[in-house]
Amino acid sequence: MLRSQRIAGFLASLSTLVCAGVLAQGVAPVAEPPAASGWKLETVADGLPQPWGMAWLADGRLLVTGKKGTLHLVDGKRVENIAVEGLPALFTEGQGGLLDIAVHPRDKGRNPRVYMTMASGTSDANRTVLVQGVFDGKRVHGIKTLFTASPSKSGGQHFGSRIVFLKDGTLLMSIGDGGNPPQRVGDMLARDQAQNVGSHNGAILRLTDSGRPAPGNPLAGQQGALPELWSIGHRNIQGIAADPQSGRVWASEHGPRGGDEINVIEGGKNYGWPLQSYGLDYKTREPVGRQVVPGMVQPIVVWTPSTGASGLAWYTGQAFPAWRGSLFSGGLATEDIRRVAFDAQGRVVKQERLAIGKRVRDVRQGPDGQLYALTDEAKGSLLRIVPD
Repeated sequence: MLRSQRIAGFLASLSTLVCAGVLAQGVAPVAEPPAASGWKLETVADGLPQPWGMAWLADGRLLVTGKKGTLHLVDGKRVENIAVEGLPALFTEGQGGLLDIAVHPRDKGRNPRVYMTMASGTSDANRTVLVQGVFDGKRVHGIKTLFTASPSKSGGQHFGSRIVFLKDGTLLMSIGDGGNPPQRVGDMLARDQAQNVGSHNGAILRLTDSGRPAPGNPLAGQQGALPELWSIGHRNIQGIAADPQSGRVWASEHGPRGGDEINVIEGGKNYGWPLQSYGLDYKTREPVGRQVVPGMVQPIVVWTPSTGASGLAWYTGQAFPAWRGSLFSGGLATEDIRRVAFDAQGRVVKQERLAIGKRVRDVRQGPDGQLYALTDEAKGSLLRIVPD
C-alpha cells in the first residue's frame, strides 16, 4: 500500500472516531505538574512502624495503623502503642498487612467503633477483610470480622484497600484485582476479576456499618452479581475520599506501568480495567486494553509515569483558602502529594506538586482543618502541611 493511501486510511478512521465522539473522551496523561508554593512541612511525630492508615477520634487524637499489625495513638507529639486484641490471622507478605482504619462517624463519645481493613490468610489463600472493634481508650477489643472478600487469591499483590463512610451511614471499601500476570485466580488472570460481577476483586463495595450489603446497590440486580458491588473495573485503589457537603466520591488507582488514575466514583459504573487503561503491561510493555472503551467511565486525571497513588483527601480547611475544594493525592513512587483543582462545574483546571521527599502512604484532612501525611517507612513520620 502506498504511503498516501495509508495516510488517507488513517485519516478516514480518525474522522470516524471523532464523529463518534470516541477520541474526545480520552484524557491527556500528565507527567509532573509544576511545584506548589506557599507551604512547608512540620513533623508531628516520628517512629511510626510502617504506617498505612489514619483516623481521628472525636477528641482530636489520632489512630494510626502499622502494616505489620500494630496500632498507635498520636496525642500531640506523643505516640502510644495500642493493643489490638483478637485480630484474625494477618497476612503481611508483599502489599499485605493491617491497612486502612476509620472511626464510625456517629460515635462521638467513649468506646467508639473502629473499622480496619487487612489482608488475612496464607500465601496460597488470602483475601481482604473488614473487621470492627471497640476502642476503650487503651486497647481495641471485641474484634469481629464484618466482611470477607471472595474469591481468595494467592501471593502478596493488590489488596486495595481504603474505606470511607458516606453521608447515609454506609461505607465504601475498595478491593484490589488480585495481582499482575501471570497471577491467576481460578481459571482466569487475576486482573480479569475486575470485570467479573461474581467476584469482589477489582471492585468498590458498599456495605452497611455491620458489613452487610447496603440496600440499593445498583449492580445487585444483574444475573450472578454479588450484592455488595458498588462499582467494578478497578485495578488497585489505595485512595478514596468524599466531599462531606456534596457527597461526591473520588478514588485514586494504581495503573500498571503508567496510567495511575483519579476517578469520580458512581454506583453501577464500570471503570474499565483491564479492558480500558492508560498503562502498559509490566512484562510485554504493550498497552493493557484500550484508552477509550464505549460504555466505560473515563478517569478525570491520568498520571504517566505512575505516581504510586496512595491516600486521598478532599480539602475544606481554612489555612489555604486557594486550595479549598481541591483533591490531594499521595505518591509513593514520586514521593510527593499532587493537588488537583476544579472549576465550579467539577472540571479539572489545575494540578500542582508538593515535593515531600519520602514515599507518601496516606493523606488526610484533620479535624483542625490541616492536611496531614504519613510516610511509608520502617519508621515513618506524621507530617503536617502548613502555610509558609
